Amino acid sequence: MKKIINPWKEVEGYNCFGCSPHNTFGVKMEFYEDGDEIVSIWKPRPEFQGWFNTLHGGIQSVLLDEICAWVVLRKLQTAGVTSKMETRFRKPVSTNDSHIMLRASMREQRRNVVTLEARIYNEKNELCTEAVCTYFTFSREKSAEELAFHHCDVESEEVLPLI
Repeated sequence: MKKIINPWKEVEGYNCFGCSPHNTFGVKMEFYEDGDEIVSIWKPRPEFQGWFNTLHGGIQSVLLDEICAWVVLRKLQTAGVTSKMETRFRKPVSTNDSHIMLRASMREQRRNVVTLEARIYNEKNELCTEAVCTYFTFSREKSAEELAFHHCDVESEEVLPLI
């Protein structure tokens, strides 16, 4: 797997709840490219619980939506917005797990509409939550002009995320 370089990491005013490393209240996701998939290893924290020791469903949805956005960024080299998200909660995610793994990939693309699949696995590699997201993607020109997005690269060396 290769670590994806966050193109906004040092941009002033960048404070994404999902992926900004500087957002005090955010989930601070990092991403890796693994073939056709984008992967994120994330540590559940007690402040994100819903029910006792259970990761809140809204936070799970944030994680799934965010990784889908990074599929669009890396694989299509543009940005977009979520237009629809269908989530299926199969099994609770424990906030006591040492880590969870998210995986996402493109299912279909028609012009500027992309359908993506994303999944959350617990520390035992059991499928807990899955989502199908539909994204409306921007032209590369709009992404560059309005969003300061020019490209999304990976590090040159293979890396293994710390679990």
